[in-house]
Amino acid sequence: MDQFAVAGSELLINGQPLSRIAARVGSTPFYAVDRSLLDRRVAELRAALPQGLKLHYAMKANPMPAVVAHMARLLDGIDVASAGELKVALDAGADPHEVSFAGPGKRDPELLQAVAAGVLVNVESARELAVLQRAAEQLGLPARVALRVNPDFELKGSGMKMGGGPKQFGVDVEQVPAVLDEMRARGLQFEGFHLFAGSQNLKPESICEAQQKSYELALRLSAQTPQPIRFLNLGGGFGIPYFPGEQRLDLGPIGANLAALQERARRELPEAELVIELGRYLVGEAGVYVTRVVDKKVSRGQTYLVCDGGLNHHLSVSGNFGQVIRKNYPVTIGNRQGGPAELVSAVGPLCTPLDLLADKMALPQAEIGDLVVIFQSGAYGASASPAAFLGHPAVTEVLV
Repeated sequence: MDQFAVAGSELLINGQPLSRIAARVGSTPFYAVDRSLLDRRVAELRAALPQGLKLHYAMKANPMPAVVAHMARLLDGIDVASAGELKVALDAGADPHEVSFAGPGKRDPELLQAVAAGVLVNVESARELAVLQRAAEQLGLPARVALRVNPDFELKGSGMKMGGGPKQFGVDVEQVPAVLDEMRARGLQFEGFHLFAGSQNLKPESICEAQQKSYELALRLSAQTPQPIRFLNLGGGFGIPYFPGEQRLDLGPIGANLAALQERARRELPEAELVIELGRYLVGEAGVYVTRVVDKKVSRGQTYLVCDGGLNHHLSVSGNFGQVIRKNYPVTIGNRQGGPAELVSAVGPLCTPLDLLADKMALPQAEIGDLVVIFQSGAYGASASPAAFLGHPAVTEVLV
């Protein structure tokens, strides 16, 4: 992919040859995330989006502690989805006031931890309200809450739809007035709304439409809130290109749309800060998965590169993490750049035909010991994969 430079036959990660990084790591497979690409992506966003808009990192995309610590310094806040992620975020130096906690199945001890830490809880069920009240009374601390709303619309063209229709996420918009009334009765510290309609969208017009509808919905609900809205999370949904024919997201229309919404908010919701929550878009293109060829074999005319890592470390590249029809991620041989190509399939070491890294792709001609590189691997990699499956060694993760 064009975000990574090449020197001679070697792919470079933050200026360092891939073979040198492999020697530094000491073993394969591994994930490598390029910190200069993280910096560049945040700078691009800051330039394209209006000043004063808050950017949060949804760390579910990549919870590697080194990545979270790096993003905590670059961005305005962190969004977590469990007490385990909350610990990583706080250990990384995130400001608790700028940490929000979402998730449809928060356990009672997790809610207690959230109140103790002073973070904002995105309430997704009326059940959470009583638990938060008890936690606040037990600790003598305010329970900071926002209400995650399941809207009556979807993010058109998104890879995963997380709002609209029946969903386990958030409170259906029809039920919001009753939940707001209960928040008021229980003395919880209401701060705003969280709306997240979908993810992995490459159509700026769809993202703009969802942001506009989310803002309008929050404005409509503002007449019923216990306190003025101070936090308005409009979600994210920004996608990255994985497959041939996909184009990088055009930030221009999105920036203009958010600037217009921000101007409206100054008049209509004067205490509200607008927040965008991004995960994959921030880290996905900055990471690669690297696995070594341990065997090369031909079966009835088809050449296979058998590698030491597979879907146990990188489930999504196998097509088993949301794809309806499997497509190849961008793949190369990281230490054979510019060489002659051959048609091969790259597979992992697992005893299942699902363990497919690249299916009949023209790749630089590889031999045993060479390094297969899978691009667009900075998001939903190691933490989203069945690492214990078949008992192979764990993958290493590094920030370069």
